[in-house]
Amino acid sequence: MSRPMSQKIRASAVALMLFAAAAPVAYAAAPGNLDELLEQTRSQRDREAAANKEREAKFLAERDKQAALLSQAKAELSELQNKQKSLSAAFDSNEKKLTELQAQLDAKSGNMGEMFGVVRQVANDFSSVVRNSMISAQYPDREEFVTKLAATKALPSISDLERFWFELQREMTETGSVVRFKSKVVQPDGSSVDESVSRIGSFTAVADGKYLAYLPSEHKLAVMARQPGGKFQSAASDLTAATSGYVGTELDPTRGVLLTIYAQRPNWIERIKHGEGVNYVILLVGIIGAILGVYQFFYLMGVRGKVKKQLTQIDRPTTDNPLGRVLASFKGDGSRIEEDAEVVELRISEAVLREVPPLERFQAFLRLAVAAGPLLGLIGTVIGMIITFQSITESGSSDPKLMAAGISAAMIATVLGLGIAIPLLFANAWLTSLSKQIIQILDEQSTGLLAERLEGKTGA
Repeated sequence: MSRPMSQKIRASAVALMLFAAAAPVAYAAAPGNLDELLEQTRSQRDREAAANKEREAKFLAERDKQAALLSQAKAELSELQNKQKSLSAAFDSNEKKLTELQAQLDAKSGNMGEMFGVVRQVANDFSSVVRNSMISAQYPDREEFVTKLAATKALPSISDLERFWFELQREMTETGSVVRFKSKVVQPDGSSVDESVSRIGSFTAVADGKYLAYLPSEHKLAVMARQPGGKFQSAASDLTAATSGYVGTELDPTRGVLLTIYAQRPNWIERIKHGEGVNYVILLVGIIGAILGVYQFFYLMGVRGKVKKQLTQIDRPTTDNPLGRVLASFKGDGSRIEEDAEVVELRISEAVLREVPPLERFQAFLRLAVAAGPLLGLIGTVIGMIITFQSITESGSSDPKLMAAGISAAMIATVLGLGIAIPLLFANAWLTSLSKQIIQILDEQSTGLLAERLEGKTGA
């Protein structure tokens, strides 16, 4: 072997050794000579050839598989393209048909649109009626339906229209009905109690003899905090206790507004308390005058009865009545017979005048009360007006309600003053008439007695 050739072989051997040292495959042992190196190189080449062949086979298998998948994908693509064409054709057909149907719907829904507008308007108006109607306490679910129908923007269904018609009809029917039903009633302390409610249309409702008011926010009936008195309370009790037949009761056509206003009216006790102390003075004068007038009335009636009885027994005078005492003052006693007619007349006048004060007592006080009543009322009116103007000055506004309250308190004093003066005026006139009748009888009988004495003296 020539020298250049041997150098090439060494260089190759060194390169193979370096390659073997850098390769990831570890050999059993480093070659000791060129033959071993050649053998190792051959073995490595065989192994690489086998690995390449395996990779080639695997690649070919993958290629065939990918080809099959490609063929399958192309087939599916073709199928989907064909399906897309058919669906596109169906879509175009449906779009055309939908356009035709929409045109028909628009043509036929012209009147429906107008009807929907009317339904919404009526439902909006009816919702306010339902919200404030006490019938909703018996049927609480209808308000939500009517409110929803009034706010909807879609055409209502047939069932919605039918129910709306039913609710309208039920409101009209129940407005003219008198029914009794069980319901939760809110008490003045805030608690809810199950009670039997008697309802007259949508106007009046009572439970346990008390008037009820409707609370729209809670969909419940509540006992009015202040109940109207007098005949209204009696009517509510009769309606609660009624089981059949006809019962007279009170009906508020304003659905409780007038009843609430009437219940807020202060009674006489509250009006008197609202005024100043002069009201109590007026009442005190009136009460004293009434007591004295009643006492004197019964006294005069008793005296008049005894006097009339004495007239039937004029010859037998008794001392239990004024006439009897006058007659007894100079009858039956000879020592009292006077020769002088003037002295007889004076004695008769003395006996009559002695009986006058009990017959005319309390009349002066009654006349004073009649005159003082309006004056005390005027004082109360002035005081009330002063309070009214003072309130206006303090508040800085001329609120009509504030002025009305003060003027009302002022007028109560005037009413009380006239209220005691007018009855006491009639009472005093009646008592004066009764006393004058009795005094007239005494004067007549005393004058007749005097005439008898004079005739007796003349005859003697």
